[in-house]
Amino acid sequence: MRSIYEQKIIILTGSLGEGHNQASKAIVESAKRNYPHLRVKVVDYMELTHPRLHVAGQFFFVQWMKHFPSVYGYLFQKTREENTLIQMLKRFSTFSLHKLSTMLETENPAIVVSTFPPAAAGMSLLKAMGFTNVPTATVMTDHTDHSYWIHSHTDYYMVGSDVVQVALERKGVPSEKISVTGIPVNPMYSQPVDPERLRANYGLRPSEQVVLIMGGGEGMIDKEIIELLKSRAYPQGVRFIVVCGRNVKLYQALLVEFLDHPQITVMGYVDRMHELMAIADLMVTKPGGLTISEALTMERPMLLVNPLPGQEQDNADYLVGIGVARQAMAGELKHQLLTLITSPSLLQEMKRRAAINTHKDSALLVLTRLMDIQQNQRISGEWSEDMNLVPYEVLNREVYVNDALQHYYDSYR
Repeated sequence: MRSIYEQKIIILTGSLGEGHNQASKAIVESAKRNYPHLRVKVVDYMELTHPRLHVAGQFFFVQWMKHFPSVYGYLFQKTREENTLIQMLKRFSTFSLHKLSTMLETENPAIVVSTFPPAAAGMSLLKAMGFTNVPTATVMTDHTDHSYWIHSHTDYYMVGSDVVQVALERKGVPSEKISVTGIPVNPMYSQPVDPERLRANYGLRPSEQVVLIMGGGEGMIDKEIIELLKSRAYPQGVRFIVVCGRNVKLYQALLVEFLDHPQITVMGYVDRMHELMAIADLMVTKPGGLTISEALTMERPMLLVNPLPGQEQDNADYLVGIGVARQAMAGELKHQLLTLITSPSLLQEMKRRAAINTHKDSALLVLTRLMDIQQNQRISGEWSEDMNLVPYEVLNREVYVNDALQHYYDSYR
């Protein structure tokens, strides 16, 4: 058996939302810092299997989230448990598996990690049909137990919290297949910082209270937040930093709106978010899986706004449940924000709870677990010559795929 240092870890990700890619990048960055000889390659599953559709898919996904969140939430809840609808969606996500098979044959990885549910589905189906014996692991990027993450031939799961572990066990996943690692975030969020020096670098006075407002990579900032900023219904000693992400239109509009406002700083996409989090006394954000994990790592209190009625609401429920965040329902933002920024003891308690519930160096924990898995496998993860593999071209034959899928779904019953 060759050492994992002589082999390769493949990470399958996807570009529907920022979290899957950010988690993958975090694992890669941790490998560079801690295991520089370890070979880790990231592959975009959607680009690999649907090269002509993945860019359009990204666009329509963002538009769907912006304009029809209730429809997304309805489908999310309808498919939370295993049923016919989720089986149809899983089947759709596993089209063009011959490209995935060819990639595995070419790369010959020691282990395949999925941070993207359709990729986990594809790998599980390949294993179910006997096309590979490579160990597979799924890194879940939200605090959810949605059935789209769970597949009968996934070997291991890395999850963000004990809550998710218990939920997976209730759905029949053996406890020995689950590791609580935290959701992997870039190692820079675990590094010690000097907040006072950073505040000076950003032109902030030591006495100012900093509220960091974020809308994710797509800059989906709720209108209620913008109206609150316009109202000036907040204390003089508060400085707001608004991060618009890749939403250039919003960035330009807010830059003009608050050009001469002494308490508001507007930024576009930033690549040093860990510095902004380090100087923040409070974060106002949507509860995306990676954003909240970064905030937990840095022990930042959070006020959660406008969660999508799906995995983001699951994330919000988890954070509120452990006492590190509050959720502002519609019309509550002003009250909740003023309550928090005028209650230092409440913010301090939220920080204390964040310190208890965080997983420092989560990406390193994931990597360590992956290497343990590979070393404990009786097989090396290489393609076995005696597996009697079916030629990959057969994956294009509809009859064979349908038969294999039926066998695969029967394994759930």
